[in-house]
Amino acid sequence: MKTAIINGTLVNEGKTFRADIIVENDTIVSITDKANERELDECKVIDAEGMYVIPGVIDDHVHFREPGLTHKGDMAEGSRAAAAGGVTSFMDMPNVIPPTTTLASMHDRQEIGAEKSLVNYSFYLGAANDNFYDIRHAYPVSICVLKVFMGSSTGNLLIDDRKNLERIFAESPLIIATHCEDNDIIEHNLQHFRSIYGDNIPPECHPLIRSREACLKSSRLAVELARKYNNRLHILHLTTEEEINLLDKGDLSSKRITGEACVQHLWFNDSAYKEKGNFVKCNPAIKKESDRQALLKAVNGGIIDVVATDHAPHTIEEKSGIYTKAASGAPMVQHSLAVMLELAERGETTFTTIVERMSHTPAKLFRITKRGFLRTGYKADICIFKKEAWTVDKSNILYKCGWSPLEGVSLNYKVQTTLVNGRIVYDKGLFDDSVKGEMLEFEM
Repeated sequence: MKTAIINGTLVNEGKTFRADIIVENDTIVSITDKANERELDECKVIDAEGMYVIPGVIDDHVHFREPGLTHKGDMAEGSRAAAAGGVTSFMDMPNVIPPTTTLASMHDRQEIGAEKSLVNYSFYLGAANDNFYDIRHAYPVSICVLKVFMGSSTGNLLIDDRKNLERIFAESPLIIATHCEDNDIIEHNLQHFRSIYGDNIPPECHPLIRSREACLKSSRLAVELARKYNNRLHILHLTTEEEINLLDKGDLSSKRITGEACVQHLWFNDSAYKEKGNFVKCNPAIKKESDRQALLKAVNGGIIDVVATDHAPHTIEEKSGIYTKAASGAPMVQHSLAVMLELAERGETTFTTIVERMSHTPAKLFRITKRGFLRTGYKADICIFKKEAWTVDKSNILYKCGWSPLEGVSLNYKVQTTLVNGRIVYDKGLFDDSVKGEMLEFEM
């Protein structure tokens, strides 16, 4: 099977240029100024005139909720929304039921991915207080990262004991990714606001409860341990200007401490709580405009290495009601690329930076085999988008939970076609559910 994508404008490896791409089966076999007619006769042709062609987005941070929490979202639904948003690969978090803390539960989730996911998939192993055997024996070729919840989790996934943290950082053969918030600070702040408001705390207090001090204290501890044991650390969903200073600078190949920013923290600031309330409540919290600007500057400057979503669906009922009962998290995977392109439209970033942070760098940072670039010999994971005005509303939201914090937002770019391993999985609102993604592989 051969496919040709012709007349498109490619954005790839820091350059924007016109070229045609020839795909055979699941692999890019040619990138040329102009494909010859004889070659095109053998191909299914996608005419991308007036459109942009980029490597598919790799989202290193999603919660697709399967198994155990499928009333919120599931693998099939989440991967469909991903494909519609130009995301061709995802890395899913371990806080499901049962949590992915054993190699056996990891295998079970990989089987779910193979059966249900329309795009490529991988799963984090979760660190627990009693799974050191599984951590030590994790196979880095098929398991992407070890997730350590240093705040904002429940049960055995919350690791806030110094002794256990030391052991995890000392023994993990995997890159360690952390959720960094200090629980003692959060609990102290929560009790303070409860003394004023009871349980009916205004959502605007969320960034004061899950405060910058809570983030910074926990991030500093993670960096301290990573440096002590010379382990690779990736700090997830950074939200404060101060935390940016903890990251390594320079070429990615030499970095030991890297960081991620999530789209909601690059788009919203704390003024959003007044309009959207608990629907922008997420952990860590959306903070000040100065933090948003600092995060964007770090993304543009290559200090923050990855832009992702922390896609975390909850039902409308779970997000409604009083602050202390409302769940934290928001669904974002369908809209992440379009939001970043909108920031480029505003002059706050560039197309080449977006592709670098959402496709190239995740592939390099996590050592993903032959994905994340438009290169000959690489897997044909490709997104085609164009300038087309549209507004996010319930009629076009694909999330099972049925809502988005972006409802009412007008955007200027829209994904047209998404190819996964050379096959069209999404095209102008239509899906091919027969397409299934592949499990990501990681180089040692």
